[in-house]
Amino acid sequence: MTDPFVVVGADAAGLSAASKCRREDPDRDVVVLEKGRWISFAYCGMPYFIEGRIERLSNLLSLSPSEVDDRGIDLRRGHEVVGVDPEERRVSVRTADGETFEEPYGDLLVATGGRAVTGPFDVRGIDGAFTLHDMDAAAAIDAYVADPEEYDPDRADASAVDRERVDHNAALPAPETAAIVGGGYVGVEMAEALTGRGLDVHLFQRSEHLLPPFGEAVGERVETELADRGVTVHTGRPVGEIVGDDRIEAIEFDDGNRSETLPVDLAVVGVGIEPNTELLSGTGVELGEGGAIRTDEHGRTNLPGVYAAGDCATAIHAVTGEEAWMPLGLTANRSGRAIGATVAGDPTPVGEIAGTAVVKAFDQECGRVGFLEEAAAVEAGFDPVRETITAGSRSGYYPGAAETDVTLVADRDSGRLIGGSIVGPDRAAVRVNTLATALEADLTVPELERLDLAYAPPFSPVWDPILVAAKVLNGTLEK
Repeated sequence: MTDPFVVVGADAAGLSAASKCRREDPDRDVVVLEKGRWISFAYCGMPYFIEGRIERLSNLLSLSPSEVDDRGIDLRRGHEVVGVDPEERRVSVRTADGETFEEPYGDLLVATGGRAVTGPFDVRGIDGAFTLHDMDAAAAIDAYVADPEEYDPDRADASAVDRERVDHNAALPAPETAAIVGGGYVGVEMAEALTGRGLDVHLFQRSEHLLPPFGEAVGERVETELADRGVTVHTGRPVGEIVGDDRIEAIEFDDGNRSETLPVDLAVVGVGIEPNTELLSGTGVELGEGGAIRTDEHGRTNLPGVYAAGDCATAIHAVTGEEAWMPLGLTANRSGRAIGATVAGDPTPVGEIAGTAVVKAFDQECGRVGFLEEAAAVEAGFDPVRETITAGSRSGYYPGAAETDVTLVADRDSGRLIGGSIVGPDRAAVRVNTLATALEADLTVPELERLDLAYAPPFSPVWDPILVAAKVLNGTLEK
């Protein structure tokens, strides 16, 4: 190999880049080095596998190693990159057998993703205590919550699975009470999943409302929905400790003026992630927001020939034009594909990000984009003005119409839309894409209000909830 494109990480960003480069430049060698056994898996589907909606773990796999090989990509699993020499353009690799060697590159993509943050909680070595950020954890939790006599080992049917870990958890007594630490995406989805598996679920959130990036209106609606479904929600109740030696016994949390103990036999810690950037230590690479690798509009770092993409890299925010770190699935896939094209000779921007996200909480669909929190908007240089409205999802006379809450945030001086959220049980989540498009297009609130959105009774009232919210917010801006 004289000028190989070397990719570190074989998930969304890494394999998107490798595949695109091979299609655009079939004569170039493409090498993908993956530390573990898993490749190309659907992280966002894990709670639904644990709930039982998805029958087999293998359903979460997008590409198999043989399919990657068929694309002409040199995939090497069990190969960890432990160092990068940007001057010599080579990486140091350690195999699963402990062997080490140097791999040269012409261009290098770092797509190492992120890892779960556990805060003060050390879940290692404690049965019944988990984080959820990889397929082995999903398989282990699924096995743990099952009755040992009823567990179906074929659910963990992927060849890469840690079978010893699965079997160990499957043999343990099934839990009855679960504590979820963190009320973000993972926490809310796991609350639904574990309730669906018959557990008594307690969800703890340090702040005063769930799903903080979605704003208070969404958080309050979701809290009500969870409570109605039997989940005990503890907002403003930080967890201080996981109690237990070999197996979890309880969690301790701050109940205002005193510390309380809740006996549990399962805990899932979902308090965030952090980027994996250690392999670039000592290279002089620039890090940005969240400690992620700083990149430009084409995914390039400050090191020659070195790119970064996915959960370990920054991107440009569509509202501010400044650096941001928002680890989300589409961002990884899109940026990887763009970098693959750039490396193959077709310079392609990775695209801006706006934090567009959706999450499901039983029957409530939640979406968000841009700036919802006042402090963040002010820090970004805006004078935020917000309005929240409630409107019907369809014409009132048509069956299935449901209340939908829409929050819009605008900059007072320019009238520009800078953020929004939506929540409701009737196709609310997809409506956030209208707001995302408006943010990308730099629309003002009056311009949003004048959008020609579709109307028919089964789909929307004449005035879509987004148009109603824009009309109300525009009136506030004109005062």
